[in-house]
Amino acid sequence: MEPYTPRTQTGSRKKNITLSQKEYSKITGTIASVRRHRLHQDDIGEEFSNGRVHSSRHHGRDWDEPSFIAETSFVKAPLNSRVSLGGNTIANHKGKAKQESLDHVPLDVQEAMILEDLLYVLMGIEGEYIRFHQDYSPDEDDPIQGVRFVVDLSLDPSVRNLVERLLPLGTYYTGITAFIEHRSHLDYGLVNHALCAAIRDMLKDYQTLLSQLEHSFNTSPQFSLQKLWFYIHPTVHTLSLIYQLTLQLGTADDPSADLSSSSSDSPSTSDAEEEARNEALGIGTAKLKSALSENGLGSSNAGIAVKGGEVLSIIYERMQNMSGDPTANMVYATLLREAGTPYVSMLKEWVMTGRLVDPYEELMVKESKFINRGILEMDYTDEYWERRYTLRDGSTISGSKGHKAGIPLPRSSGGRLPGGACIPPLLEGWKHKILLAGKYLNVIRECGIEIRRSHNLSDDDEKLSMDDERFYTFLEDAYTHANQTLLQLLLKDQDLIPRLRSLKRYFFLSQSFFLTHLLDLSANELRKSTRSASLVKLQSLLELTLNTEEREDTMFREDVKVVMAGSGLYDWLMKIISTGGIGSERVGEGEIGNLNEEKKDHKDDKKPLLASDTLALDYHVKFPLSLVISRKTILRYQLIFRFLLHLKHVEQSLGAMWIEQKTRPWRQRVHQNPNPKSTSNSDPSIPSSSSPTPNAHAQPPSSSSPSPPEPEFEKWRQRVFLLRTRMLSFIQQILSFATFEVLEPNWRALEGKLDKVGTVDELLRDHLDFLDTCLKECMLTSAKLLKAYNKLIVTCATFALYAAPYTKSANQAISETETAEGQRRRWEYQLKFEKNFDHWFKVFLDCVQFYASSENGSLLPLVVRLSSISRRSS
Repeated sequence: MEPYTPRTQTGSRKKNITLSQKEYSKITGTIASVRRHRLHQDDIGEEFSNGRVHSSRHHGRDWDEPSFIAETSFVKAPLNSRVSLGGNTIANHKGKAKQESLDHVPLDVQEAMILEDLLYVLMGIEGEYIRFHQDYSPDEDDPIQGVRFVVDLSLDPSVRNLVERLLPLGTYYTGITAFIEHRSHLDYGLVNHALCAAIRDMLKDYQTLLSQLEHSFNTSPQFSLQKLWFYIHPTVHTLSLIYQLTLQLGTADDPSADLSSSSSDSPSTSDAEEEARNEALGIGTAKLKSALSENGLGSSNAGIAVKGGEVLSIIYERMQNMSGDPTANMVYATLLREAGTPYVSMLKEWVMTGRLVDPYEELMVKESKFINRGILEMDYTDEYWERRYTLRDGSTISGSKGHKAGIPLPRSSGGRLPGGACIPPLLEGWKHKILLAGKYLNVIRECGIEIRRSHNLSDDDEKLSMDDERFYTFLEDAYTHANQTLLQLLLKDQDLIPRLRSLKRYFFLSQSFFLTHLLDLSANELRKSTRSASLVKLQSLLELTLNTEEREDTMFREDVKVVMAGSGLYDWLMKIISTGGIGSERVGEGEIGNLNEEKKDHKDDKKPLLASDTLALDYHVKFPLSLVISRKTILRYQLIFRFLLHLKHVEQSLGAMWIEQKTRPWRQRVHQNPNPKSTSNSDPSIPSSSSPTPNAHAQPPSSSSPSPPEPEFEKWRQRVFLLRTRMLSFIQQILSFATFEVLEPNWRALEGKLDKVGTVDELLRDHLDFLDTCLKECMLTSAKLLKAYNKLIVTCATFALYAAPYTKSANQAISETETAEGQRRRWEYQLKFEKNFDHWFKVFLDCVQFYASSENGSLLPLVVRLSSISRRSS
């Protein structure tokens, strides 16, 4: 059973509409007995009027049926004389002997006899001289195809020609009545029920006409076959139109859509629920079906009956194709209006209250009940907003196909979708507004706010149909009302703009005083490993730093929490890039606050992450703000925050290194020491005293005496100062670029858009576009830039960690206790840092220049900033 349109399996499609053998024998036997005793009707009527009921036995069996005899209207009914006297059923007429030949019967008598048969056949009942086709089998033939009739060949050719024109009416009538009986099952939905009711009303006129013709046949000697044709021939075309429609609807089902299946073939309730849940979430077998659907494989529409929007689409297409025929246009327009009444009613309920009342899955809107607002707490892909209510055809506002699972294949290649997935052509241009209007109101209902009907419809408005212009005015008004109501709720009642400003303050460090204070207070904790750091202590320190200021934009500080990520920032970003983006996979799920779920294939000797590398902030909001500030957007805020936090931490470390290098060992003038123990230079990698070295940080010589030869330690010290300055300048330039060139301008642009936003979807899209733009312009979406940038940051952070060993080496050099090996190692570390920084700085600058000229023009200011660092170092 397909998850797209689940239904119970009830009756067989090919159902025999004729009487059973037992019923037919009983009726024909009773009527025959009445005919044989018609001469005694007066006596029978007198006896019944006196309250006496006779039941005699003739040749050992009952020949009177009081229940029928007592009903005089049945006994005297004209059509009773046309019921066959034989006991054979319809199915046994193939071997029945020929009827009496009409060759020697006068023409007027032939016409009278055939007129009696025709009135019988026009109601789908077999006559004496007009029989079912010899190939007809009620057990094998599809009843929706109708019953074919053939006339006795011994009939006069002139009469037979006219009779054959009327015979299709019997086929049309039997086919239409079979369709009505078959499509009246509950599984076929309200649209089919309304269509059957409309066709049944049309058949009432046909049946009334037959009653009038039968009365004329029994009372008027002038009634002839030509008069019958005169009165009936306009109905031939009308019934033909209805029959062709029912035939198309009845044969459009997938051949495998057989409603008769044993309970053993149908899945259990638990399996059905599990399959529906997998479909809603896009996992399990639903993913396989989605992949097969994309490749044109599989049969995801198997078992989906023609119902709902597909029925309306077929009627509308036939009306359009036969628009030149006034009768066809009138008939199909009536059927479209009547069949569309329940569809329009469901649409009204959806766009006016946000309630989806679609028990037979006929509407274009689909609900995934297993996705509720509780999933917003862990949803990194906006499942609730994107998949809770969707269009059954899978289309989105952007024009791309969304979630593939559960979307059925077309009936044929390039054809229409089956069932409710087929959107009526009249509503094709309105489907997104219909979806959004209900979604907006449903969000308001989820907040516990009562939704009052904004439209007081009059009696005429209650009967709106899809071919009425007022219906589309109503849809537009309903969409506008729902959109404005939810926008008002988010922007004004829920304080969305102040919430976004608080996010900017905490995650984008627009006022970073609290972060500097937090890093100072938590320095000891941040130097620990991620597992050893105390989240409770860090949270307390964060609250302490946030409570030091009483500002308007700190009013939501209680919603900010400290968390620890499960991986390093750049490993996480590379994982996101490799999976195609944040929204394509659940890359964020399990990363934040879930340290115990690390991969088992990690190497045991892998160095544990420091708390400073995994520290992050989280932000909690309640529904409906969680639609805008969802886990999907919080993840982006966290990525940018960790990027800025890492920069701030490295900047603070280099600043601490600068403070330490203002102490005596780093500022004391050192003269040439003739002691070979401390000045010998046996390592060729150590620069000699005559080699040129940068002297940006060298102390100027005394003006009162000539400068002594520059010792080796002075050169090393200048190289350390210069490298530290270059690293600090690089970090500050990246930080300045990210905040002043990227985040602040994009935030101003977002504020301008929010002032003019017209729909909730525009609000969600603008907010997400703002975050994606910030990520891209901060160089967090390019693998090459990330690799070079990561190497540079790691080099700077590692260099800052060597502040204490460098100071120790400087003290030893000043006190002349340093060995030759210590001197060699001191230069070795310094040269490695310089080599790494110079190499990755050049790679990073080349990448930035390439992307600035090809993909991301916003990087041009960074190229200028980095070029100035490169020129100063040269």
